[in-house]
Amino acid sequence: MLDWIGTNLSLFLLLAGAGLVVAEAFAPGAHFIVLGVALLVAGIVGLLLPVGGAAGAAILAGLVLGVGALTLYAYRQFDFYGGKGGEQTSDSDSLRGATGRVTERVTETDGEVKLDEGGFNPYYQARSVDGEIAEGTEVMVVDPGGGNVLTVESLTGGVDEIDRQLARERRRDEDGDDETTDREFEPDTA
Repeated sequence: MLDWIGTNLSLFLLLAGAGLVVAEAFAPGAHFIVLGVALLVAGIVGLLLPVGGAAGAAILAGLVLGVGALTLYAYRQFDFYGGKGGEQTSDSDSLRGATGRVTERVTETDGEVKLDEGGFNPYYQARSVDGEIAEGTEVMVVDPGGGNVLTVESLTGGVDEIDRQLARERRRDEDGDDETTDREFEPDTA
């Protein structure tokens, strides 16, 4: 009777593993692949090297654990689905300084941008720092705002990152107690 369980167990592991690997194709994201590969390999080994009884079941269980650990290591090491080392938006502050293009004209009250590294859905509602920004203009996020409404400014007009940083410092100085503002380095946005 135990030989029957060993043979059927190997076949069951093979079918379950194949089913999980196929399910991964329909729902990618490493939800089923690690366990699917482990069960598939254990099922194949169990059918090729039939060992019955409780010892066979213990060997197959150890094989599932070992192959599962190796598959998980390979999945994490080789990053088959992409995204390893790539920036992921973990909070709104990580969007500060991101660049993109205007998809709908941006004003001080309305508009939309598509960020270059904007995550799964790169489209964000946007507001301009001042004035209008035409569709297709390259922009940079100056204030992520804590939600999906970003404050952006145009990257055209001869203003570079140093000028933007100086302007931010001046605004901070104007809002704070420090009265020292240096108008000599104001960006020429005209």
